[in-house]
Amino acid sequence: MDYLGINKAAWDKRTRVHVESEFYDVNAFKRGQSSLNSIELAQLGDVKGKSLLHLQCHFGQDTLSWARLGAEVTGVDLSSEAIEQANLLKQALDLEAEFIQGDVVQFGRENTREFDLVFTSYGVLTWLPNLEDWARTIAKALKVGGAFHMVEFHPFTDLLSGYAYFPSSEPDVEEEGTYTENCDGSTSTMVTWPHSMSEVISALVNAGLSIESLSESPYSPYNCFDGLEFVPGLGYQMLYQGQQVPLLYVIKARKTA
Repeated sequence: MDYLGINKAAWDKRTRVHVESEFYDVNAFKRGQSSLNSIELAQLGDVKGKSLLHLQCHFGQDTLSWARLGAEVTGVDLSSEAIEQANLLKQALDLEAEFIQGDVVQFGRENTREFDLVFTSYGVLTWLPNLEDWARTIAKALKVGGAFHMVEFHPFTDLLSGYAYFPSSEPDVEEEGTYTENCDGSTSTMVTWPHSMSEVISALVNAGLSIESLSESPYSPYNCFDGLEFVPGLGYQMLYQGQQVPLLYVIKARKTA
């Protein structure tokens, strides 16, 4: 199965919808609004003057938000449509950034640059069949002393949605629409894989990275799952039998040698 070709076609199609959506609100972004949430801003801290690699960057809003904060940014994404839109956005804003189209694992095999920071966030891991290759991409791209930061949806939410929690060699292949409010009901074939928390941590450790912190949160900045309720000042939460469900987790790992 050509999962890369299938998912690239789906994300090319999604990107054309996303750039017109209120969810991404490109016009507000052009007026100076940041696309970054407080959780990732607090996680990375001051990025001014640091080189930052953003893996699975979509059409570049978060990447360019880091650039606005002073980082020297490079974004990588599978979708050629997303990279085209990212370049149009950086030109419109007159920002410095490099955008590269390609699979993150293939990028990792070819990349010779080292960065102070590697960043990825929100719904990225499910598109990857092999986290060992992904983690090696990260480790190779970091300078010694550099840090990897990830904010990701908690895999426990997959279980509540009827998907597997534990890793599987067989992917889920489904017809899906997109998550923005302007989805017209059309669908695309998508290929995804489940990844448990232990698989993620083991892959990073096996790649030679040291886990410095791991935190979980019952709040999401996005209303992206069925059954969420808004809590003012905190975000969206999900209750299961009256108890909060973990919705996000945040990892910081460092290359020490």
